[in-house]
Formats: sequence, C-alpha cells, structure tokens
Amino acid sequence: MLKRGARDVFQRPVEDRVDRTSTSMEFPQQQKPAGDGKIVYPPGVKEITDKISNDEVVKRLKMVVKTYMDMDQDSEEEKQQYLGLALHLASEFFLRNPNKDVRLLVACCLADIFRIYAPEAPYTSHDKLKDIFLFITRQLKGLEDTKSPQFNRYFYLLENLAWVKSYNICFELEDCNEIFIQLFKTLFSVINNSHNQKVQMHMMDLMSSIIMEGDGVTQELLDTILINLIPAHKNLNKQAYDLAKTLLKRTVQTIETCIANFFNQVLVMGKSSVSDLSEHVFDLIQELFAIDPMLLTSVMPQLEFKLKSNDGEERLAVVRLLAKLFGAKDSELASQNRPLWQCFLGRFNDIHVPVRLECVKFASHCLMNHPDLAKDLTEYLKVRSHDPEEAIRHDVIVTIINAGKKDLNLVNDQLLGFVRERTLDKRWRVRKEAMMGLAQLYKKYCLHHEAGKESAQKISWIKDKLLHIYYQNSIDDKLLVEKIFAQYMVPHSLDTEEKMKCLYYLYSCLDTNAVKALNEMWKCQNMLRSLVKELLDLHKLPVSEANNTAMLGKLMSIAKNLPDAGKAQDFMKKFNQVLSEDEKLRIQLEMLISPTCSCKQAEICVREITRKLTFPKQPSNPFLEMVKFLLERIAPVHIDSEAISALVKLLNKSIEGTADDEEEGVTPDTAIRSGLELLKVLSFTHPTAFHSAETYESLLQCLKMEDDKVAEAAIQIFRNTGQKIETELQQIRSTLIPILHQKAKRGTPHQAKQAVHCIHAIFNNKEVQLAQIFEPLSRSLNADVPEQLITPLVSLGHISMLAPDQFASPMKSIVANFIVKDLLMNDRSVGNKNGKLWSADEEVSPEVLAKVQAIKLLVRWLLGMKNNQSKSANSTLRLLSAMLVSEGDLTEQKKISKSDMSRLRLAAGSAIMKLAQEPCYHEIITPEQFQLCGLVINDECYQVRQIFAQKLHLALVKLLLPLEYLAVFALCAKDPVKERRAHARQCLLKNISVRREYIKQNPLAQEKLVSLLPEYVVPFMIHLLAHDPDFTKPHEYEQLKDIKECLWFMLEVLMTKNENNSHAFLRKMVENIKQTKDAQCPEDAKANEKLYIVCDVALFVIANKSTACHLDCQKEPVLPSKFFLVQDKEFKNDKEYLTGEMRQMLLTGKPKPAPVLATVNKTLTVPGRRIIQKTTTAPDTTSNTSTNSSPLVTANNKNSSTDSSESRAQENNENPVIKKDETKKDEPSQKLVADAGIEASPVRRRGRPTKAAAAAAAAALKEAGALPAGGGGGKGRKRASDTTTDSINVKMSKQSQQQSDEGTKRQIDLQR
Repeated sequence: MLKRGARDVFQRPVEDRVDRTSTSMEFPQQQKPAGDGKIVYPPGVKEITDKISNDEVVKRLKMVVKTYMDMDQDSEEEKQQYLGLALHLASEFFLRNPNKDVRLLVACCLADIFRIYAPEAPYTSHDKLKDIFLFITRQLKGLEDTKSPQFNRYFYLLENLAWVKSYNICFELEDCNEIFIQLFKTLFSVINNSHNQKVQMHMMDLMSSIIMEGDGVTQELLDTILINLIPAHKNLNKQAYDLAKTLLKRTVQTIETCIANFFNQVLVMGKSSVSDLSEHVFDLIQELFAIDPMLLTSVMPQLEFKLKSNDGEERLAVVRLLAKLFGAKDSELASQNRPLWQCFLGRFNDIHVPVRLECVKFASHCLMNHPDLAKDLTEYLKVRSHDPEEAIRHDVIVTIINAGKKDLNLVNDQLLGFVRERTLDKRWRVRKEAMMGLAQLYKKYCLHHEAGKESAQKISWIKDKLLHIYYQNSIDDKLLVEKIFAQYMVPHSLDTEEKMKCLYYLYSCLDTNAVKALNEMWKCQNMLRSLVKELLDLHKLPVSEANNTAMLGKLMSIAKNLPDAGKAQDFMKKFNQVLSEDEKLRIQLEMLISPTCSCKQAEICVREITRKLTFPKQPSNPFLEMVKFLLERIAPVHIDSEAISALVKLLNKSIEGTADDEEEGVTPDTAIRSGLELLKVLSFTHPTAFHSAETYESLLQCLKMEDDKVAEAAIQIFRNTGQKIETELQQIRSTLIPILHQKAKRGTPHQAKQAVHCIHAIFNNKEVQLAQIFEPLSRSLNADVPEQLITPLVSLGHISMLAPDQFASPMKSIVANFIVKDLLMNDRSVGNKNGKLWSADEEVSPEVLAKVQAIKLLVRWLLGMKNNQSKSANSTLRLLSAMLVSEGDLTEQKKISKSDMSRLRLAAGSAIMKLAQEPCYHEIITPEQFQLCGLVINDECYQVRQIFAQKLHLALVKLLLPLEYLAVFALCAKDPVKERRAHARQCLLKNISVRREYIKQNPLAQEKLVSLLPEYVVPFMIHLLAHDPDFTKPHEYEQLKDIKECLWFMLEVLMTKNENNSHAFLRKMVENIKQTKDAQCPEDAKANEKLYIVCDVALFVIANKSTACHLDCQKEPVLPSKFFLVQDKEFKNDKEYLTGEMRQMLLTGKPKPAPVLATVNKTLTVPGRRIIQKTTTAPDTTSNTSTNSSPLVTANNKNSSTDSSESRAQENNENPVIKKDETKKDEPSQKLVADAGIEASPVRRRGRPTKAAAAAAAAALKEAGALPAGGGGGKGRKRASDTTTDSINVKMSKQSQQQSDEGTKRQIDLQR
C-alpha cells in the first residue's frame, strides 16, 4: 500500500458519538505524560500491574474503558492527564496478555484513545502502532460469536473503528499492507448469517475507507477480497461472498484499475505467479461481471484476444466464460461490446469440436434471456445444424426446442426449420431428438393451446411433418412416429370423448400425404395384430415339423416389424417359447388382439404381460423392451366400440351444425368429409367396433347427403363392417337395400362400385339383389346418351366380376352387341381440336368416359370368368391392341381429339396389364401385344406415361404381374423428363428388393425362381428392345446408343451387388440368347440380327460394369420359350455384331482418331472445338443429365433436355402458347417445321416421333436460328453431344470408383 501524505489527514474534531466521522491521525513530534511520568488512573481505579489477579485487572479496566468512552476530543485537560495511561495500555503486558477479556477491554480503550487524541496519535513508534493495530485486528475475531456475553463490547470496538476510520493512520506505516490484509481476512472470516445489518455495515465502512482513501490496492489485498468470489469459498461462506460483493460495488471506481492490472498480467502476459487465484481467473471474471460490469471495463478486450488463442482448451475456457456473461439474464454485454460479441459468434465455426459444442449449448440460454439476439444466432445455428459432429447437431435441436418450450416466440420460423430438417438426419439419435422435440411443442401449443391460436398456427405444420416420417424405411422411425402419435398428437391417456375429438379434428387438418401415412400406420399395426393372431392359432395345433416351420415364418415376419431385426428374431423366438409354456400369458395376448378388446382392457393386458416377463433382479432387460415394442404396436390404445361411437357423435354434430368445427379451424363440410374418411379407414382395421344400431343410423343419414364423397365413404363403411346387419339389425337392412340399389343405378361411378360390392359382401340373397340391378340397367343402355351410360357400365362390370356364374352369359351378348359394336366402334361426337395431349377430368367428353368404362367392363367381365373357353379374351386383346396401334382412334375417322385419344390409349394399355395379372389370360397375350402394352410407358403424353408407370409399379410390387412386365421400365431411359426417369429407377429398386426379399423369406420360392428372380428380367428386356419401333437401323450409332442406355438403366440396378455370382449368370444368360432365334419371327433374318446386336450391346455393358462377369457360372439360365427358340447343338453363333469402332463410340461417345490421309475431302474444324449436331426444341435449356447415366460415357458427354415442367408443357401441347416477345423469332421456326416435311412415317406410330423426323425438325429449327446449338431435338429421349475429350479407360479401376464414392459420402456427411 502506498503511503499517504500528512496533507490528507482528516483534522475536524468529533462533536459527539452520533456525528463521528472519519478521522485520520498524524504522528506528533513529542508526546509527554503529565507530571513526572507517573501514570494517572481515573478516580476509583487502582494501579493496574502484573501483580494483581486477572479478575482484578478486568474489573479495573472496565472502569478505565468507561472513562475513555465518556471523554471527547475537546477534553484537553483529561487528554493530558491520562496520556500516561494511554501509553501504559499499549505496553506488552496488555498487548500480550493471555486473558481474552483483558485483551478485549484494552482494545476498546485503544480504539477510544485513537478517537480522543485525533488527529495526533499518542504513540510515536511505527513498530508500536503496527503492534497495536494487529492486536486490535486479532480482537475483532470475537465478532464471530454473536451469542457471547462480550459480543456488545466487540461490536463497540468495530463500531468505533469504523466511525473514526482509525485504520487510516496505518497509511503512514511502511508495512501497512500486512495490517490491512490481516484486517480483511479477519472480517471475511468472522462474518456469518447471525450478524445483523449494522455489523455488516460497519465492516463495509471500515474496509471501503481503506480502499477508497488509499493510493491503490496491492495484489495480496485484492486476493483477500477476490478469494471470497471463487465457487469453493462462495459456497462455504455466503455472507463473506455478499460482503465482498457489496465492497466491490462500493469501491468500483477505485478498485477497477487494480482488477484490470491483475487480469492483464494473467491473461495477456501469462504471469500466473502473480497470484494464487490465477487459475480461477474465468470464475472471477464471471462473478465480477455479475456484481458490476464496470469492474471489467478494461478486461473485456483482453478476452477477445484470448478467444483467438491457438490453444483449443484455452479457447474453450474463454467461450464457456463468455457464454455465461452473454447469456446472463440482465446482461447487456452483447450490445455494449459488439466486437467481442462478433468475435464470440465466430467460435461457432471453431475447428475444435468442444468449442462448437459449448457455443451451441450457450445459444439456448441466450435465446431464452435475450430474444433480441436470435437474429444473430440463427445463421450460426444453421451452419451447426449441418455440423459433421452428431453431438453438435443433436445439441442444436435441444437448444432450439428448449427455448421453444419456454416461449414459442423465442424461436423464429428459421430455427424451427432447422429442427424440421434434422428429422431426416442420417443419425438416429439426432432424428429422434428432432422428432420428440417437435412432438413436445405440438402437444404444448396445439393440443393444450398454452399460447393461443396464433402460436398454434405458427407450428401447425408439425403434425404433418411428423406423420410424413412414417414414409421412411427405418423401422425405428416408424415406431417413434407411432409412439408420438399415441402420446403427443392424440394422447391415449385422455378420456374417450376428448381423445376422439382430438383425433377427429386432427384428421380434418392433415394434408394428403400425412393422412396416407396415418392410414398406413393403422394398416401396419393391424397387419401385425393379424400375424400375432396367426401365431397364437398355430399354438393351438398339435406339435409338428410343419407347424414349427410355419411358426418360424410368422416369427420372422413379426421380427421385421421391430427394431434391430437380428436381435428381434432371437427375442421373438424366446417370447414364442414363453408363450408355449405359459397358457395364462397366451390368454392375455389373445384378449389383447381380440377385435372386441377395449382400450382399458388393452392397458390391463399389457400391464399383466409386462409383469409376467419382468425380472426384479435384472436392472436392464432387453428382451422385455423388445416385447414392449411389440405390445405397443398391437395394443388398441385409441380405437374400440366406445371410441367409434364418440366419433359418430362428433360426425352427427358436424352434420347438425352444433359442433365446434369453426373454432377448431375447419369448415363443417371438411369436418364431415374427413370424419367419414376417418371412419372408412377404421372400418378396415376395426370392423367389429362399428357394429351398433346407433352407428349405422348415423351412416344412413350420411348416405342421404348431397356430398358424393360422403355417401361413397358411408357405403364403403357398410361394406367393410356390415356382415351381421342381415341377421341382427333388420331395420337397418330394410332401409339400406333401396339406397344401395339407387346408388348402383344412378349414383356416381364410385358410389355404384361400392354399392355393388356392399350388396355382395353383406347380404345372403346377393344373387337376387344383383339381378334386380343388372336387368334394368342392361335394358336401358343407350349409346346416344353417353352421360347416362357411365354409372350403369360401372355397375354391370362389377356385377359380372363378382357373380360370373350368374351373369357371364347375359354379359356376352351385351359386350358383343352394345359395348364393342355400338359404343367402342362408333364415334358419335367430334372432339375438341385444341391440340392438347391431355385435358382435365371435367373437360373429357362423356362419350370418351363411357368408352373408358366400357374397356374396364370388358376387363372385369373376363376377370370374373377366369377362363378363355369362349375365346372372348383373344377377341378383347385384339381389340385393345388395335386401339393402341390406332393411337386411341379405333375408328380412324379423326373425329376424336388428341387428349381423348390419350385417355383411350391409357385405358387400353392398363387393360392389357390388368388381364396379364390373371394366369389364364397371361398365357394368351402374344409378344406383340406385350410390346404394344409396354410401349405405353413411352407415350407422347406425359400424363399417360406417368399414370401407366404408377399402375405398372403397383401391380409389380404386389407380385401380381409376371416378371416380364418389369422389363418395361427399361424403356423409361428414353423419357425426356428427368423426374419420370428418376421415378422409374426408384420403382425398379423397390421391385427388385421386394422380389429378393420374398425369395429369402419363402423357401418354396426357390422352385419358382424363373418367375421371381430379378435377373430373369434380362431376356424379356433384350427381346423388348430388339422389337422397339425406334430400332430400325441396327448399325447406326445413335440407335445403338439408345439401346445401350435402356440396357444400362436396368442393368445398373441389377448389378449393384454381385450376389451369388449374378454377374456371371447375367453374362451367360445373354450369351445363351445369342444361340437362339427370335420366337416371334424365327425366319426373319433382320429381326434375329437385331436380337443378336442387342445381346452384344448387353454383353458390352456387362463386361464394362463388372470384372467378375467372366467367372464360371455353374447354374444354367432358363430362357422363356415364348420369346426364344432354342436351336440345335450344331447351331453356333459366335459372330461379333459390334465393330471395334462402334464399341469405342459406345464407350467414349466418339470414334477412334482417323489417319491423316482419311481426312481428305472432309470438313476441317477448328482445333479444340466440336461440331454440335443437334439442337433443342426450346430457347432455354438446362442440364438434365440422368443420375443413372452409363459410367461408360465420359463426364463431358452429357445429355441435354428441357426443364421437366417445360417438357411437360411442350410435349402435351400441339400448339403451345407463345410469349409476345418470342413471337417474331418463333414464326420462322414454325414455318420451317411445317415445311420440313417431318410427318410421322406412313405406318402409324404410337408414341414417340421417328428419329429421322426428330433429326429433321432439329436441323430445320437450327437453320432458322430459332434454337441454340447443343441440345437434343424432338419429344423422345435425350441426346448426348459429341465430345473432344480423351477416351476413358475401358477397365475403370474399382478402387478409384470406391474412393470417389467415399469422397461423395464424406461430402454429404459434412453437409448434414
């Protein structure tokens, strides 16, 4: 401590005790006692020496204390009189006295002496003064015990010292710092929670005067204050912490410089030895900031310097500190110190993972305490939500969700969007956290409406998003969605009415995909219940090998619906063993899956089964957890008879207009329609729950409503649930029959279909009922009024399919005389010649709609008969083929419009595909008819291609269609729209995986490998491509390139893995095809040559894709005799149909370099440039390279096509609308196209224009300057331009390919 000058000594006398203020003293030149040095004692006080007892000393000192207490500063005579006594009391006898009471009384006297003699202290020796103040300081320890009899004297001592500021005299001492340190330590150590406010105030006054009136604070003294702020000491003595805190607040102006110096030495200069508290600097900064940010005014810039340290751990420590400072509730640091805030935000992108993690954790507190900083944080959290580290992405979600749960206004839409993205994260832990977080927000704000309708609307998307996740392949995702639905979206803990109201309005508000997902969820749960029921039924049968095999199959199927399929199989086998041994457990499980089980019963059953499988001594039981997963999926926690009744009551209220529809955010019409749809879905999964008169009465009311969709749904519910109506509910039956008859005759087509199926499903005398509909309808058919034909045709078709024995014969005459002769073979009206290839449903003419239904009727009639004894199927197939050949205009009178022709082509192709699903008709479909059907997927109309591909996929994935129809997807490589190619590839992947999985799961499938194994699609594909109408010049590069792309489209998916030497099997199969003849036209040399050329291209693609294809294949492929004729052993076809130059072109997209002499008389080109041979049909082109293009083509050999939406618009409009600013430049091009003579070839072609026509159109347009060079022309497939790059190596290194794949994966990881 620096010394103070004498000029600073306070010299104002003290008037009385109440008004005493700070007093400083100076040392006198000479201080002499009165008389001859004899000590004068107050009256009545005898001499105090070491000869008397301690008690007597105490007694006499008390009188001395009283005397000094009564003395004032202006009592000059008394001061002089008792000067000797004052000097005597500072003697060693008193200062070293072992008696505590003596020391206390002496200290009180000395304190008064300093007060009385101020400003001149009676003691001249510096050493003596030091001893006196250290002595007084030691006595202050007595303040600790407030219950001591002497506490009042200790308090008096403290009060006196504080009022007079006696310690300020020590400023003149050389080693005053020792005294102050001792004093501060003493006061901090003695203060406790028993002290009152006055004690704390005097301590504060005493210490603050020393700090504020001194010339600085030494590091040692600062340490005695700061040590009380570090967590360990803070927790030991809260009062000392409070005292230090108050002291720092009072002395902030003085002490701030000293604090800044301390932190500067430790943080910047790295001198940790300056203080024992150096290792606690960050804790101290946090505490000091909380006390008063002004204490750290000079320290904050030093922290910015530390944030940029090269030491990761050091940066982490600073980040942790600043996170607390910025995130503190009332902190204004971010606004006051923007540079430091920006520097801190930069640490969100720190290379050190723990630093980034700490920043993300901080964001949660910051969002809660400082919503104004959300904008700054959003961009950084966005980056971190894609962090390569799983833990960081996880914590970003936790941060946002925690803030949102506190107050939804704290998180903006962007932040919620980050959580939404992470529901599709590659890591399960992150996905789970995101999904659960969103579910919690939904329950809090949408279900419980804790923040009003505005907040609920803000996150209304959550319900849809969560259900969309059910589309993911992972079973973990599906199970979590089911759990979220049961606990957060429609909590099963609610009472039935509340629960159903929640479900009713949730279903009304969901988007289409979410509704489908929810329906799929119920469907999967119902399927799993069926599997468990079948397993329990097997337990009732006698033990046998066949029974055990069947059980194993059921267990495998059940395990596929549980997480971790490997473990699930083992646990399900164990569970099956327990079931076989415990009959009571089986009974509980049977009750759980019973159609009549109520939700309450289900809870009891689950609890009982869980209790039986619980082992108390086992802390974790994975077997029990797996069984719980199963029970959660099969337990009916939402739907039972009571629930259905509650839903029906809600529906009735919506119909009557007394429901809370508007309040729940839906219109009454929407509520009614959605409510019926919900009931319809539940009628599939819980049909028994509907069986009550009350429910059926309500459904009858729905049948009478004007809304067609509502009536249709009501009929379907009757169809699904009404099996007992005829026997148990006669009144409902008598009301229902006339309504169903009316709907079958005059309802909408969908209503008619459902009405016929409903009659067939629930009535015993269905033959009579159907006859009563069939006869009047068959008599009233009139082709001149097509509007009134559609519903009768639908009803007649479904009746003939459901009751073929009864109606097959009368239908034959209807088909021959009316359907074919009168309806299909006549065009009564002229279609709309607007040139469009497709039009909306409501714009289609009634006549065409009637023809479409007529085609469907033919198919239903044949599917009902399931035999071809009358050769009706052959006639029908010829009719359908003729419709495809004529492009939909069967009469060829040119009355029908383009869009109507598209509808009829689609109907004809779909009809052939439908008939192929029936084995007896599949056998009679000729290869030509199969090819015509397949080529619909290359139709010129986008919607025809789209709908046909969807129908094809659905039939294939259900294993309804023969394997040969999978080959049709190879033609999708020619589709000009990128989305259609991508969709086709996904369909291929799905179908191939379904077939492979089916073979694995069904041992008997080994006998039918020819019809199931995906590799057997290759012969059908080769045959189909060999007969492609576009494949007219088999030696032309462009056409071979098309063939190669189609082959690659299929083979790429098939050859993803080399399972069971499949690559060699494919090679051998193609080689074997080369040794056969085309069964379709065996004597046609050109047709056989095209077949062999396609085989060579296929072998070329296989060889370049795989090095393993040349291995030996023991298995002999079986070729379909319908398409290939096996030749004698003498027949050997070893000819190479592809020249070396053609192989080179197929590989690289360019011919081999020609010799110098070969260039004579050829056009010379500028080196480094290429001749563009084709143009696009639209001014604006975008890169549209297929994601599944062949690896045999170099990167520069890219395909180019128009944007998908443009393609759709252009290809479906014969006369597209031309923008004003493009009119002039388009006019010449249109004229050129018209003059170019690019009509279709004389033979009518279905679908794509000829290659020659497309090329001519492109050339004509290019000459007119209407289009830029470099694109592909025509509506057909994409074109690849020539390239000047070096050819790639034929045998591409597998290692480099893998490295490339790994690089791509790593790149994707970093973007997560």
